[in-house]
Amino acid sequence: MNTGFHPLNVVAHPINVSHREDGSQLVESQMPLDNFARCWTDRLEYWAEQTPDTVFVAQRNDQGEWDKVTYRQAVQRIRKIASWLIKQPVSVERPIIFLCGNSVEHLMLALAGMYVGIAHAPVSPAYSLIATDYSKLEHIFDLLTPGLVVVDTLAPYEKAIKSVCKDVSTPVAVINGDVTPTSIQNPTFSFSEFWDTDIDPAIDRENQRVDGDTVAKILFTSGTTGMPKGVMNTERMICANQVMIGQVMRFLTEQPPVMVDWLPWNHTFGGNHNVGIALYNGGSLYLDDGKPTPKDFDKTLKNLAEIAPTVYFNVPKGFELLVKTLKEDSVLAEKFFSRLQFTFFAAAGLAQHIWDDLDNLAIQYTGKKIPMLTGLGCTETAPSATFASVEESASGVIGVPAPGVSLKLVPNQGKLEARVKAVTVMPGYWRMPDVNAKAFDDEGYYCLGDAFAYLDAEQPQRGFRFDGRVSENFKLDSGTWVNAGVLKAKFIEAFAPYVQDIVVCGTNRSYITGLVFPDVAHCRGLVADAEDLSVDALLNSPEVISAFKEKLIKLAESNTGSSTLIKRIQVQSTPPSIDAHEVTDKGSLNQTAVQVNRADKVELMYQNPADATVISLT
Repeated sequence: MNTGFHPLNVVAHPINVSHREDGSQLVESQMPLDNFARCWTDRLEYWAEQTPDTVFVAQRNDQGEWDKVTYRQAVQRIRKIASWLIKQPVSVERPIIFLCGNSVEHLMLALAGMYVGIAHAPVSPAYSLIATDYSKLEHIFDLLTPGLVVVDTLAPYEKAIKSVCKDVSTPVAVINGDVTPTSIQNPTFSFSEFWDTDIDPAIDRENQRVDGDTVAKILFTSGTTGMPKGVMNTERMICANQVMIGQVMRFLTEQPPVMVDWLPWNHTFGGNHNVGIALYNGGSLYLDDGKPTPKDFDKTLKNLAEIAPTVYFNVPKGFELLVKTLKEDSVLAEKFFSRLQFTFFAAAGLAQHIWDDLDNLAIQYTGKKIPMLTGLGCTETAPSATFASVEESASGVIGVPAPGVSLKLVPNQGKLEARVKAVTVMPGYWRMPDVNAKAFDDEGYYCLGDAFAYLDAEQPQRGFRFDGRVSENFKLDSGTWVNAGVLKAKFIEAFAPYVQDIVVCGTNRSYITGLVFPDVAHCRGLVADAEDLSVDALLNSPEVISAFKEKLIKLAESNTGSSTLIKRIQVQSTPPSIDAHEVTDKGSLNQTAVQVNRADKVELMYQNPADATVISLT
């Protein structure tokens, strides 16, 4: 291992590559998949026996103190809730739907459903609280036919429930506060009622019926090219995926992890990957009530000041805000690095200067760098499918297939389109047989839609980098093809260090434009006394506009025609949104979602004369 890193037991797993006559390649791990549990709650009960008093999950109460639930207490609670659930109108065909975000109560109820074979579907709270059009939420309700609706507080969700829940007999469970409805007819009750339930021996019989094919949860895709699709996540998928992770990241199985995590459970990274790492390995999950936003990040900092994680996950914006604070607060930095073993990012590419700053801070406070691991996965693969080595990990690098994973690489439009087969791949989308038929090829490989490229074709063991979406390429109105992935990479390189990402636009247009997501920290370096400026004021400052225009002109000098010439850009002050599905589980911008959500911004780039917010070559 590189002596610049703290030692970490990460297993290098060799691969086999075979080339077929049709031009496709099979890339498979030489490491077989180890045995895995029947279901998640078996692991919960295992740890309740082995380490009953270890904290499983904790969250802050109204007084700001940590309410902690041990493994023993968690099993007791889910058995009580399961005893209540089996008397409710929930079933395999009528799952539980969560409209609210992360909480201990949410997790206990979800696990209780899994204990007796009842699936649950966590849905982004934005669909209920922010959306002005409930069409996607209505589609989800119609598709799921839920038997129980769960909210954290009742009043903010009543309008959405009244609009989309056609069966007014469907009960609504309220975690906190008043349960008296003002506009809905559905029966409502307090979560506290669960604790008055006696243990019903029937739950043990129901638990024994749970097997690998049982649907544990249904996670919804963004629906950017149509309505959301419900990905069936079976017990086999989510248990096997944790074993895959543990076979590569052996350190997780050697010392129970301690995590401080905010990532939403309606996304596979937060709900499967992170919760699963804690549960499967007997770890402790402290629910972070903060988020990487100026308004809520202070909560995250308060939590990290009290709980030193052994492993830490975040999105690039979260790392950017954290690095800024760690540079200024040595006490927090000492605490944060005191037992940190590794970090991991998702939801977008991490700017290199943020990565470098993390490395430098780790060296300052620990003497060596803390490994940052990367990989690739998606909702349909539970999520992990590939992992990079510590030495190769870098933004955009996705590594090699995990144990038990077979990749098929198919030539497509000059790229290698990736398809995957494993026990961790979904059986299909919930009640969408027509869509399922198109999701898999004739050999049963799930079609990711992503393109992979070798880091070094002569040394395939080094692994792959993400090469964009196959569907990202588009035609201008002249019929000229634009290779968006290649153009995107050139743009980011040319604009370093001021840009994190770009969405290349121009389908059926006469020229190429781009929605640019800036690296705000580096942009501030262009303007004197910029710390007091809002992001909007900063990005509209003459200094930033001039620097971006200069780089746009410089990039244009290397163009070879209309397919490589970006004529106009607009710099986005609002970062890509997880809740709006503008970033994917695979760590990249969802090109379609960004353009759909920001259609007004795209139109501004094609107005003549150019809008004042648009930076143009001319």
